[in-house]
Amino acid sequence: MNEIMAVWAEWIRPSAGLPTVQWSILMAVAAAAGHLLQRHVGLPKVVGYSLVGALAGLGGFTGAVWPLQGTALFLLELGVSVVLFEAGGRISLRWFRHNPMVLLQSVAESTLTALLVYYALRWFDVRPVVAEAVALVAMAASPAVLSRVIMDTRASGPVTERAMVLATLSTLYAFTLVSARTGVINRGEQSMTETLFPVLVVLGVSFVVGAFLALALRMALRVMSPTSENTSMLLISLLTAATALAAHFGGSAPLAALLCGMLLKQLNPRPWTWPRQLGIAASMLMLLMFVLVSVVAAKADWNPAVAGLVGAVVLARAAAKIIGVSAANWGSGTNWKQAIYTGCAMSPMSSVALLLVSQFVATLPEQGPRIASIALPAILLMEVVGAIITTFAIYRAGESSRQRAAEPLPGGSPPTVQAPGAFAPPFAAPGDTRG
Repeated sequence: MNEIMAVWAEWIRPSAGLPTVQWSILMAVAAAAGHLLQRHVGLPKVVGYSLVGALAGLGGFTGAVWPLQGTALFLLELGVSVVLFEAGGRISLRWFRHNPMVLLQSVAESTLTALLVYYALRWFDVRPVVAEAVALVAMAASPAVLSRVIMDTRASGPVTERAMVLATLSTLYAFTLVSARTGVINRGEQSMTETLFPVLVVLGVSFVVGAFLALALRMALRVMSPTSENTSMLLISLLTAATALAAHFGGSAPLAALLCGMLLKQLNPRPWTWPRQLGIAASMLMLLMFVLVSVVAAKADWNPAVAGLVGAVVLARAAAKIIGVSAANWGSGTNWKQAIYTGCAMSPMSSVALLLVSQFVATLPEQGPRIASIALPAILLMEVVGAIITTFAIYRAGESSRQRAAEPLPGGSPPTVQAPGAFAPPFAAPGDTRG
């Protein structure tokens, strides 16, 4: 690919630069691949996005440099911020007051994930600093992949909503702990107060930035319609400004966006129209995120020695998610089968994990490459396989409207005629609504 780019550079002189042309073509190919894969195979579009990005990365695509920096890092943070803002807007704090077991499920699965991944890596004699970093990264599920799968399968129900909430909360824990840990990891032995203080700083600064952003949006909603495209443009502009400022003051931009969404939901509890109004802008950011993550992750140092560690991380993480959600399921409002499907739906890793890894790489120049060599292949694997597992879990739980549309009507009537491009569920037997 480097040779092809060298030939092109001799006669192509685009005004925006050759990398712009490369990325535009790559995203166009990814969009087409995602559409075709969903239409003809029945898999979510994110699988097509990731596969195209992975092939480009393995082929030597030069449009993304690791570790991430500059414009690429900012765009990834902005995309994650938009996704987490929407995810935060789904969470009502009043729900936790009536169903506190959901919080217990969240803490249980996140804690168990970190512990199992850490000790699995230590069993392979991985250094404690590296094992700790990978364990913290593994805590976070991917609200971006999960929201994309939910959109493609048109899913709704207890498993879908529970998985989205738990994935969002695990992201909150991971961003807080990683941001705090990277701030003190080079300071040696510390007391409990010195260890907790950075956590409070990250949460405090992110909360302040998120609160100002929520208040600004709340004031805008008093004079602007939530369904107006101008309101959506205002939202993206303010999120962009917050993304640029939050880290500068010692906070986390994605964490601030997540807290902003949660606060705005409490101030404006009516049903949200943001996802629909954000439209193409948010979709383009998500497409860019998935392609960028897979391009960067595919450039990792793939070798047989790392394969065993990646397998251990993936298996330990999957077991922890399922066991953690199931162990705290009693009294949470779902049955045991739904709890297992919820744990499976939390398997994807993507842009959030990549941002966390980039923080460790920037902070630990010596151990950073080792952390990335384990985490990046795991991220790429679980961006693709995790999306497939999530789709399987949603179909088996019977929460996809596409699945219900493909089922025969009572009395042996033929199934409802599907719209062009719709597909029959690949993972569910006809008439299977168990779960």
